[in-house]
Amino acid sequence: MNFIRRLATTATNTSLQDVVIIGGGPAGLTILSAIKTSPKLKHLKCTLIEGQSLDPIRNFYNDPPENYTNKIVSLTPKSIEFMNNKIGNWEFINQERIKNYDGIIAYDSQDSSSRIEFDIGLIDKDSLATMCEVINIQSSLLQKLETLKQEEEGISEDDLTILDNTKVEKIENPLINEKFLENHDLNQIDPTLEKPNLDWPIIKLNNGNQLQTRLLIGADGYNSPVRKYAQIESRGWQYNRFGVVACIKLQYEDFRSVGWQRFLTTGPLAILPLTEDNATIVWSSTPELSEILMKVNDEIFPHLVTAAMVLEEVDLNYIYSVLAKNPNDFSILQDIEWRLSKFNSRDLDENYPLPVVELIPNTKARFPLKMSHADTYVAPRVALVGDAAHTIHPLAGQGLNMGQSDASALINALEKGIDRGMDIGSTLVLEDYVSNAWPANHALLGICDKLHKVFSTDFYPIVLARGTGMKALNMFDGVKSIMMNMISGR
Repeated sequence: MNFIRRLATTATNTSLQDVVIIGGGPAGLTILSAIKTSPKLKHLKCTLIEGQSLDPIRNFYNDPPENYTNKIVSLTPKSIEFMNNKIGNWEFINQERIKNYDGIIAYDSQDSSSRIEFDIGLIDKDSLATMCEVINIQSSLLQKLETLKQEEEGISEDDLTILDNTKVEKIENPLINEKFLENHDLNQIDPTLEKPNLDWPIIKLNNGNQLQTRLLIGADGYNSPVRKYAQIESRGWQYNRFGVVACIKLQYEDFRSVGWQRFLTTGPLAILPLTEDNATIVWSSTPELSEILMKVNDEIFPHLVTAAMVLEEVDLNYIYSVLAKNPNDFSILQDIEWRLSKFNSRDLDENYPLPVVELIPNTKARFPLKMSHADTYVAPRVALVGDAAHTIHPLAGQGLNMGQSDASALINALEKGIDRGMDIGSTLVLEDYVSNAWPANHALLGICDKLHKVFSTDFYPIVLARGTGMKALNMFDGVKSIMMNMISGR
């Protein structure tokens, strides 16, 4: 894209910015796009830094791959509304690669009759959520920025810079820079009068250039250098679980348009619909099981997914033990087929997802599951968004939506600061962001953490209690309506 430019190569040259965003994922690109579409903020001089190449994202808009990529998220209507009305990038989404779904059916592996069915009819809305590839979202945001550049009174290159293939080597605070301290008595300096950029963070890049910014935004993931620079503590824990993702083909297109989730003691397995006969899975599992899933033959894997959505756990454990010894043991397919044949065909058709028939090549991957939450999202001249601020168990599919909510709250805070003539990097401005984003995120993190713990056990008293609870909850439409509004972000 023609708005990508490089900074001058003079090492001693420092480029002053209003906003520097580190991270070119959905959160970082959303923040940049939201700033540049805001009438109150678009004048700000902004630079986004991304360590990897953005070329695959740029190419996606005009030449998307035939098959789905494996990073797929469930977008709530609230997130779509933000992208459509506040940023305007939704018009650049590849609409042929998104899928609305109308409900969720969740059930317990210990008792398949313990299930909750969420149907969109309960809240009188068009859809519950929309499945969309992450690269599709990023591509639409880049395309929106390109469009802003091309408008008659568009954004100048001086006000918008994207540096991909560029790594941050160091972030420094001038107030504690040794050379600066040697030449200045901080007690005698009024930063608002003598040197307005006295405390602006300095970002040193691997190309020898450096930026100094009024506001530094960390959209740089779980191991956020920005968070470490700001000395913000992040608390949480590893779940000793891995998430295995893959794109699959179903036996045929499932016109029920629902997401399926089965709570296994090793972790939940979800099958979520895509267009036509495509679907995506997220399988939370133990380290041992995740290794089996990654090593098992690609032709066996689809049958393993089908079995995991239907069979008793004692049967599944036997299947896993066979594949642990030989991940290419095709004799297990006859065993799976025999065990599935014991079920009533009508019961399978009505109460379970369609059989999985194919794994889309090169889409299987795994990642560690964890929960973390920063003590705060801001420090002087620093704000955190997305995974830099929080990570969540994927069972509720809310990770990216939380990042979108962060972006919306941060933009609102910055706009209020501009309206009041305040410095956008001051904590007086940024605290408004924390107060609106942190509590809701903390509550959602806690809910998902408790659900994981309740459903990842085979301790009989808990199994009995949760089964009874699911059956009872399924009878109360009013309670389910509240839960569906929460799931959809309304």
